Amino acid sequence: MRTQVGIVGAGPAGLLLSHLLHLRGIDSVVLEARSRHYIEQRVRAGVLEQGTVDVLNEAGVGDRMRAEGLPHHGIELRYGGAGHRIPFEELVPGRAITVYGQQEVVKDLVARRLADGGKILFDVPDVALHSLERDPYLTFQGERLDCDVIAGCDGFHGVSRRSIPEGVLTVFQRDYPFAWLGILARIPPSAKELIYSHTERGFALHSMRSEEISRFYLQVPPDASLDDWPDERIWAELRARLETVPGFTLAEGPIISRDMSAMRSFVAEPMRHGNLYLAGDAAHIVPPTGAKGLNLAVADVRLLTEALTEFYATGSGDLLDAYSGNCLKRVWRAQHFSWWMTTLLHTFDADDPYGRRLQTAHLDYVTSSEAAATTLAENYVGLPFDFGAHP
Repeated sequence: MRTQVGIVGAGPAGLLLSHLLHLRGIDSVVLEARSRHYIEQRVRAGVLEQGTVDVLNEAGVGDRMRAEGLPHHGIELRYGGAGHRIPFEELVPGRAITVYGQQEVVKDLVARRLADGGKILFDVPDVALHSLERDPYLTFQGERLDCDVIAGCDGFHGVSRRSIPEGVLTVFQRDYPFAWLGILARIPPSAKELIYSHTERGFALHSMRSEEISRFYLQVPPDASLDDWPDERIWAELRARLETVPGFTLAEGPIISRDMSAMRSFVAEPMRHGNLYLAGDAAHIVPPTGAKGLNLAVADVRLLTEALTEFYATGSGDLLDAYSGNCLKRVWRAQHFSWWMTTLLHTFDADDPYGRRLQTAHLDYVTSSEAAATTLAENYVGLPFDFGAHP
């Protein structure tokens, strides 16, 4: 087989890249290790930045998102027995977030690619990358796919980044001393917007996926097991961490899924080696506190699409050469914001009263200073795509 761009991974990054390239008349083949059912049911992020929403709408895959997604114009920081709203509509006019599950984005993109005749090969677990610095090609299940460029969109544990020779990449990583226990519950949300709650017991997040499905997260020890957390314990801890303001009662319902996520920050740079370009979680991971993972992937593939469009239209590799540097400026901004939100809201050393007082002082500043609240708001809804780009 032969294509222009071989894409490894059918997550949001790989699927959106394939669709955007199709709109520019550039051919691609997507190889995915898992089944279509698996990727369309895998529960991940659910907060879309304004720029991500705009990209999906402009690409013609936003119909269901507009119909079913939940636009939000603020979030609540809850601590010290009080709630403090960060009003996006006042601080960053015209920009908001939309709550719409990552698996729903994947469903929309898969359906559109297949309707357009796109090539997505599922259940291909043995992909290998070859000849990255010259004439790249992919092999899988006895087949060979020749291409001009390979896009590694196969996540943190994928084969793409691991195919780069040792010593080429510089890796930056920070592991946090806690994990997130996440659940989906078949119950209407107890609030209209997300609640980030900081307590001495640990952090909790009240979120949602629809008008009927709520999403919750609890800070738990890094070695915690799902077996340690039966339903009764989960609801008791959520009540203890969220029912901290007068008049708020947490609605409870049947838990329909649960997952445990390690908390880490990770960047591998550069995001290019020869004719291999990394995008999304293959190159960088952020703790989910700042809701940046999926949105960074969209920003990456948007830049990669522009670079490949220039390359095929003019033969110029200037934007391809600038791809890694341009992506990393936004990546490191998101890394800092995600680290900042994580350290601001989570409980660390119980024997560190000095650190706890610093957190409270910083929360007081964010919730009382318009300048500080604006910094949070503009990062949360997403910085413009031209942030940090070369002229």
